[in-house]
Amino acid sequence: MQANRTYKDSVFTRLFGNKENLIELYNAIEGTNYGEDTEVEINTLEDVLYMDRVNDISFTINGKFVILVEHQTTVNQNMPLRFLMYVARLYEKIIDNRSVYKEKLIKIPTPEFIVLYNGKDDIPEKQIMKLSDAFIEKDDIKLELKVKVININYGKSSVLQKSKNLNDYSYFIYDIQQYLKNGLELKNAIKSAIEDCIKQDILRKFLETNSSEVINMLYTAFDIDAAKEVWQEEAKQEGRKEERKELARSLLDILDIETIAKKTGLTIEEVKALK
Repeated sequence: MQANRTYKDSVFTRLFGNKENLIELYNAIEGTNYGEDTEVEINTLEDVLYMDRVNDISFTINGKFVILVEHQTTVNQNMPLRFLMYVARLYEKIIDNRSVYKEKLIKIPTPEFIVLYNGKDDIPEKQIMKLSDAFIEKDDIKLELKVKVININYGKSSVLQKSKNLNDYSYFIYDIQQYLKNGLELKNAIKSAIEDCIKQDILRKFLETNSSEVINMLYTAFDIDAAKEVWQEEAKQEGRKEERKELARSLLDILDIETIAKKTGLTIEEVKALK
């Protein structure tokens, strides 16, 4: 069994995108005891949960559809909705559309949704996000979807103690972050963390085999996260500017252009353009 390689991997999906590591990880998260001979099928979809890179692994195990996501940025409150859209596509993928119109009940895998959080926010070790939190009207809820969120930052979760690969991966990311905090440039921080981990027998075989790809994948991932922070701040700034323009418009019939510019922080030319 091999994961689909037609899309961009992340280090997380490359590490856990094989049967042995995936079973170990799932056993640690759910407290199960599936053996290496357990049937597992990876059916990850492209560009559904994430558009920039693939941080999710979708797979079937023992009659379940498990959608497992590593999330590195600020906790996204829309994850239940994104999972709902994702699992609908998964069912479309495995079911003949014509069969849903037949009278006989179609048996489908039970969905399970898991987020492994590895970002900067200080969140609890475990929490549940619910689709119903997004509903405008909450009386007599007919549809629910629950997402288990686990904080896998190094030293933050008991789950790490149950999976050596997850613990090692968490430490590897932590090591990179420490080098960055100490002022090392991103690529050198990744290289230094790889050297550290190999010396300490942390993901040694994986890093020795995939070191150049790991550098490229993480360099892209960290760059995208930094870029997103910039985009978000720019969006906030643009929003504030629009608010200042609205204030300026409301003052046009009351104050002169120069005074409006001073009060709103807009240029005189920007105020004139609002007329």
